[in-house]
Amino acid sequence: MNVNKQAGVDQGIALDETELGLINAMSRKKLAPEEVYTFAVRLCDNEVDRDGERFATQTLEELAALFVGKSGIFDHQWSAGRQTARIYRTELVREEGTSTAAGEPLCYLKGYAYMVRTEGNRDLIAEIEGGIKKEVSVGCAVAEARCSICGENIRDKAKCPHEKGREYGGKLCWAELLQATDAYEWSFVAVPAQRNAGVLKSWRGDLRQLEREAALGRKYLQSLKDEVVRLGGVSGFGLEQSTLKAVVQRLEEPELNALKRAFEGQVDKLWGVEPQLPGWEEQTSGESRDGAFLI
Repeated sequence: MNVNKQAGVDQGIALDETELGLINAMSRKKLAPEEVYTFAVRLCDNEVDRDGERFATQTLEELAALFVGKSGIFDHQWSAGRQTARIYRTELVREEGTSTAAGEPLCYLKGYAYMVRTEGNRDLIAEIEGGIKKEVSVGCAVAEARCSICGENIRDKAKCPHEKGREYGGKLCWAELLQATDAYEWSFVAVPAQRNAGVLKSWRGDLRQLEREAALGRKYLQSLKDEVVRLGGVSGFGLEQSTLKAVVQRLEEPELNALKRAFEGQVDKLWGVEPQLPGWEEQTSGESRDGAFLI
């Protein structure tokens, strides 16, 4: 079961040698303190949220390890260009004297994130510092959503007749999220679903739809790469198929489209219409030739 929940952001935190060491363990080059901006994110907690769901404390502990190294993005748009920061460590914070609707001590998963200071993210850092960017949403997966009333799978209506958010005999019904299996990302969003959202919490939506959209995006990108390789083979530049494949695998969508247009222009100059070249067709698999038509 995929889960998408909202939380919040804490503003810039102190950067000592220990923190910098953890960050440098993830970076490809050794970063100096002045090159790095760090902040804390309240990812999710064990309170019943507006969706009528809650993470069990054990689930938060499982998520703590899974979120280390995960990227922060915007509005759950999964692309390299939308990455903003990365979590380099997490901790489970317990708020003494505060109880949840489930009667347990309140605790939340806190993530420590960093980004490399650049001209491109200067405005984002200012928005975090100014409290403009403060809500975040997490995307993760859990094995179970158990009804707090009957203990059955709350999505299996043949076994569980209860509805989240309703009371039965004076007891509130919610879905207990159990057994974390994966953590995908965390994202800056506009509206949080967990009540303590902030740059420190958030949840929203169904991640299955996001996964489907991401799969379609990957298929489209691969079909575009296949088309660029095909056009390159008939463009008259004399490029080997293996060379073209190696080049396009490193490119993103804007660069691929630019290269595609350049190859199309060259093909038009040479042939006027696209030629049939048996030699090239033999080199290219049927799957690759048809790739441009995959949806």
